[in-house]
Amino acid sequence: MSSTPQKILDATAINRALSRMAHEIVENNADAARLVLVGIHTHGVPLAQRLAGKAGEILGLTIPCGALDIGMHRDDIGMRGEAPMIHKTEIPFDISGKSIVLVDDVLFTGRTIRAAMDALMDLGRPQRIQLAALVDRGHRELPIRPDYVGKNVPTRFGEKVQVRLKELDGADEVIVNEKPNP
Repeated sequence: MSSTPQKILDATAINRALSRMAHEIVENNADAARLVLVGIHTHGVPLAQRLAGKAGEILGLTIPCGALDIGMHRDDIGMRGEAPMIHKTEIPFDISGKSIVLVDDVLFTGRTIRAAMDALMDLGRPQRIQLAALVDRGHRELPIRPDYVGKNVPTRFGEKVQVRLKELDGADEVIVNEKPNP
């Protein structure tokens, strides 16, 4: 069964969702001095940078932002045909005692977030970890729930949610399409 890709968010809708999420983050983090954002490679990093910029504008200060690689914390290493893609973790601040907003593009089974929390715990002991996802597509396999969501998009397992961002892909959009059959 092949269907036409469906654009569920364009650049304007992504910007609007990130603005709303930034306001929610500010409202839920009264102690701005403890607030940091950490994006999960790959698409979570520019999203975290955008959210940090928007939250910083609201608060009138710079919100620290980092990038997290989870490649070696995945629970499917050895089950996949290829080795995990490794990116550089860049968190130029101590996370101990901080209120971390972990940012990813798509929340699906929850396994990526579990790996990200393991990776963060290797770096320190945060006061708390919150989760922001541009798209929540459902189908959780682990008891993980986002604190901030750009858009809830009910999907089928046979669909793929593709987030494209101008920093990495040249355009801002979110598309849902059928996964190709193997």
